[in-house]
Amino acid sequence: MNGLHGWFNLWPFHRGGLPRRKLQPDVASDAKPAEAMEASAGKPRKRHRGWKRFGIFLLVLALLLGIGRAIMPWAVRDYVNKTLDRNPLYSGRIGPVKIHLWRGAYSIDDVRISKTTGNVPVPLFAAKRVDFAIQWNALYHGRIVGRVLMLSPELNFVDAPSEEEDQTGAGGPWLQMIRDLFPFKINSAIIQDGSVHFRTYQKEKPVDVYLSKVEGNVDNLGNIKDETNPLISTVQAKGLAMDQAKIDFKMTLDPFSYRPTFHMGLRLLGLDVTKINDLLLTYGKFDFKRGWFDLVIEVDSKEGMMTGYVKPLFRNLKAFSLKQDVKEDTALQFFWQALVGGVTYLLKNQPRDQFGTLIPFRGDATGTTTTDILATLGNILRNAFIRAYMPRLEATPTVEGLQFEAPSIVDPVSPSESP
Repeated sequence: MNGLHGWFNLWPFHRGGLPRRKLQPDVASDAKPAEAMEASAGKPRKRHRGWKRFGIFLLVLALLLGIGRAIMPWAVRDYVNKTLDRNPLYSGRIGPVKIHLWRGAYSIDDVRISKTTGNVPVPLFAAKRVDFAIQWNALYHGRIVGRVLMLSPELNFVDAPSEEEDQTGAGGPWLQMIRDLFPFKINSAIIQDGSVHFRTYQKEKPVDVYLSKVEGNVDNLGNIKDETNPLISTVQAKGLAMDQAKIDFKMTLDPFSYRPTFHMGLRLLGLDVTKINDLLLTYGKFDFKRGWFDLVIEVDSKEGMMTGYVKPLFRNLKAFSLKQDVKEDTALQFFWQALVGGVTYLLKNQPRDQFGTLIPFRGDATGTTTTDILATLGNILRNAFIRAYMPRLEATPTVEGLQFEAPSIVDPVSPSESP
């Protein structure tokens, strides 16, 4: 019995051995789901915290960008004012500055550059708006360059007896200022509804000779197209002289040349000469009673050495009226007016009723220029008695002439002349 009792004590069912073995796995199985639940609950919390931090980052970034965007116009305005005030003779003033981040640009409203010395009533330069922007089509050529647009720019030159009161803009680092106003190199410029004035105030009668409605463009200053021709840049402009006569201007130039290298042509057609009588009386002491004026200029410059000509032509011109000049002119002015009238009448081309000449000249970039007086007089006689000059560029063998469009036969040359 004792042996059987000992064997019975070793049996697994005795003393709850087997149930104890079952209880242990049950406890473990209950613990594992709890831990899994805690782990699964922890992951969403971590993800929620990550999204929360990312949202805070975006909010801070947006706040900083908003503050920067708000401060940027003020900072740009301050920088532009400092840039325009570099010249001690001229001061700059601008209006609101607008930032256009979406097109990589900013614009300046109401730009004015005025002379600080003397009493000059008009600014040297004024514009309704100046816009600096990235020239996006240049990206096709692998270049990042800028474009400047000027809306209603006005340029005023003033003649006066003293340097303090005249206004030429000479000596000012204007091109460098334009370069400093935009972080990228300027490759093109556009002018819309511009004007250029030549004025005098300290004379018997104020003078204002001007060009208006000027539309122009300058292209390829940075040679983004990698052209091999040295005259890579082009300048074209059109406008009206004295709100009436058409004027065309074309130029090709080398912007990388150390000294000026360019070829330019200008043509003016059908200016009513009575519109510039104030200028003629002030500087020439004579005036015109009627007539039309054409002008052609062509200049070729190679490393600063210039050659060219000026071709002024007068049609249907009357410079002297005995009845009118006796009443209005002094004795000296009367005789001078009669001399001008007599010369223009005797030396005009009678079939075309035209007085004109061609004035050749040579010069260099330092400012020394010489004209061939004998050639000028000879060309007057040629126009009068051999063949009248035409208002077009001369076909010179040394210069590749620029071409202008032929004058329209539909539009009148002037308001008083119908086709």
